[in-house]
Amino acid sequence: MSSLAPEPKSPPPAVTSPFRRRAALAARRARRRAVVMAAGRRRHPIGARPVRRFARLRRVAYGLLVAVVAVIGMLIGVELGGTTTQDVGPFRAQLSLQPSLRGDTSVEIPPLGSLELDSHDGPAHLRIRLESLDEARTRAFAAESGNLEQISHDAVDQLNLGVRRLAMQTAGCGILGGMTLVLLVFRKRRETAIAGIVVIAVLASTGAATLFTFKPAAIQEPTYRGLLVNAPAIIGDAQRIANHYEEYRAQLQKLVLNVSKLYGTISSLPVYEPNTSATKVLHISDLHLNPAAWGVVRSVADQFDIDMIVDTGDINDWGSEPEASYVNVISDLKVPYIYIRGNHDSAVTAAAVARQPNAIVLDDTIVTVKGLTFAGIGDPRFTPDKSTDPTNEEQHQQVLTSGGLLAAKIKASPKPVDVALVHDPVAAQPLAGLCPLVLAGHKHERSVQRLDANPAALAPQVPIPVQITSPSASASSSPAPKPPPERTLLMVEGSTGGAGLRGLESTKPLPLALSILYFDEQRHLSAYDDIQVGGTGLTEVSLQRHLVQPDTKAPPTPTPTLAPSPSSASPSPSRS
Repeated sequence: MSSLAPEPKSPPPAVTSPFRRRAALAARRARRRAVVMAAGRRRHPIGARPVRRFARLRRVAYGLLVAVVAVIGMLIGVELGGTTTQDVGPFRAQLSLQPSLRGDTSVEIPPLGSLELDSHDGPAHLRIRLESLDEARTRAFAAESGNLEQISHDAVDQLNLGVRRLAMQTAGCGILGGMTLVLLVFRKRRETAIAGIVVIAVLASTGAATLFTFKPAAIQEPTYRGLLVNAPAIIGDAQRIANHYEEYRAQLQKLVLNVSKLYGTISSLPVYEPNTSATKVLHISDLHLNPAAWGVVRSVADQFDIDMIVDTGDINDWGSEPEASYVNVISDLKVPYIYIRGNHDSAVTAAAVARQPNAIVLDDTIVTVKGLTFAGIGDPRFTPDKSTDPTNEEQHQQVLTSGGLLAAKIKASPKPVDVALVHDPVAAQPLAGLCPLVLAGHKHERSVQRLDANPAALAPQVPIPVQITSPSASASSSPAPKPPPERTLLMVEGSTGGAGLRGLESTKPLPLALSILYFDEQRHLSAYDDIQVGGTGLTEVSLQRHLVQPDTKAPPTPTPTLAPSPSSASPSPSRS
């Protein structure tokens, strides 16, 4: 067994010869020199080429990341700072620049809608929104009406100034936003400076694209949105406007002057307090989407310390969804707002009014507000696209039927109604004799009259049985007749909105009309003020006080019918 065991390997013989040692050392040195020479030629050891390519890709990705962060910061800066306001005459406009792929310009005129202009194709969208009238500036322009010609000429320059300031402000905010975000993310000055260069290049290319694609003729081919889709039918086509620019400019000058004087005069309406205990009701009607009407209503409500506002309909023109925002001002009036629907108001309009916290919508319903009981019903028609025809028998019957429905509601009410509300005065006839006062609108013309009671609407009188034994006994037993009730007073309001755009169709513009009704402690109408604020072309404000006199032409007291006595052998003739 021991003979089969492997023999141990002997180590390689050591180099003991001096010659061999020197040869091995020289070989090692030669290999080292070769490696050093190769490293000097390639600067990197073997395998460094893939590493170098990866480093280049990493630098490119890092640069792209810096650029993306810079662009994101620029967009944030533009969103936060790309808005400014500019006074154009007495008006205040809001201008803003927004990133967009299609460019274009939009002019928003709330609540009417907007105009879309294909003005340019750059990646920036210009938005102009007409916000409001500056009260101080309108008063100043009204006092300096002689400078109106210069004001109208300066309007375009003021708008151009606003656009230039907006561009500079947007560019500054974009550069600041891009550099700030890069500094926060990378915390290096070199990357921050690169971000500034990138943002400047992006903004410069955007401005160049806007300038090269700008189309001045786009103003002649606007796209109408919202209610302004009907604008061509009202103001004519854009080419006609361009051809008659001087005529339209003259009309614009008159408009600016009249609106300025309007806002200057409503602040000086006289205040009169007939009785500290009187309940003051402001009656308005037919605003027809006129934004200036709200300023008049708010001024009167504040200065006269109005207790509530009654609106007898046609607050809108078309009853469409875009018009719903027009009624949002109701919540700012801070007093109860009682409303019925007109023939230009839709269910959408009524719902928008009902959403206001201080509004009450009546539709064949009765409500008591601050001691006064109101009954109201909306107009049964919805005719926003055409005028109502007073000779149309079907429409006439619809309105009469709505008045009859409200009359039945008032008869069934356990509480007497003080004021009835209808839109069309035709609906007031069935209410004659059932309530002392009916308020209406629709006609765009002020009128006050007494309505003769309709015998069919009143409860039938029951004959009074009287025992008659002799003429003297008959005279002594007859009850004293009650004084006849006063005839119902019908008050038709003019248009608080000056009939809206329709007010411009007549040669004499319609004034803005509204009334203040004074009710005494017994809930009787004792006086009313008629207020008229001049419409387009007019500037005066008038207020007329009227005292409500007792009805001197009330129907005569009816003589009760005498029923025969059971013990009487023959009937006695009735006495008149």
